[in-house]
Amino acid sequence: MERLKVAAVQMVSSTCVDENLARAQQLVAEAAAAGAQLVVLPEYFCLMGRSDTDKLVIAEAHGDGLLQRALAALAREHRVWLVAGTLPLVSPEAGKVYNSTLVYTPGGREACRYDKVHLFGFSGLGERYAEADTILPGTAPASFEMPGARVALGVCYDLRFAELFRRMAPFDVLVLPAAFTAVTGEAHWEVLLRARAIENQCYVVASAQEGLHENGRRTHGHSMIIDPWGRIEACLPEGEGVVVAELDPARLASVRSRLPALAHRVF
Repeated sequence: MERLKVAAVQMVSSTCVDENLARAQQLVAEAAAAGAQLVVLPEYFCLMGRSDTDKLVIAEAHGDGLLQRALAALAREHRVWLVAGTLPLVSPEAGKVYNSTLVYTPGGREACRYDKVHLFGFSGLGERYAEADTILPGTAPASFEMPGARVALGVCYDLRFAELFRRMAPFDVLVLPAAFTAVTGEAHWEVLLRARAIENQCYVVASAQEGLHENGRRTHGHSMIIDPWGRIEACLPEGEGVVVAELDPARLASVRSRLPALAHRVF
């Protein structure tokens, strides 16, 4: 891995796509101005609808659409690698979309697509979530190569399934856009992120939603960047904003050479 400056963008997305896109554009510009070469938007950056079915209305066919054109232009304008959170893409099943992460190069070209594999389901403490009602799961892991780094992708609930990332190891950076609920986030967000960094001996860049959304859902925030030893390099607990950190290849090499756990893998 080469030295790399990264940024995690934290948002409180609303029910208005135009407003969310404008805010994402402002925050990506802020990250780029801070020197970030890789910028990560959160899950559902473009829409936190009042109803789970609202995402069906704005779903785009893969390869074209207002959101995809805007994201490509944003990466191109600021000359950054942009991991574009997630947006709904048309699926072959009626009434369902893919919850997809698209990655754009500094030239605005799509470099990778990942469809979220694990779909969140939770009930208790007065809350119920069932992503499978409106989302079709992806079927394969995804990673991409950028100058000096191999980057693995995951989305939110994927964080709980270590085997997804082990299938891609070794990689230098794990990127995770998310919209963790306040309840599950308070209990599990940090410990799971640090565990994925430690066991894969990689940097983790986790970009989150935070706050009370118009649909009544409260998200946890705490966007953070974690080093391969599990140390938190930067964190934004609340509100919208950007966290930036520089990833150090010497740090990565030191952790892997002193404790060569990846080389000791049996399965």
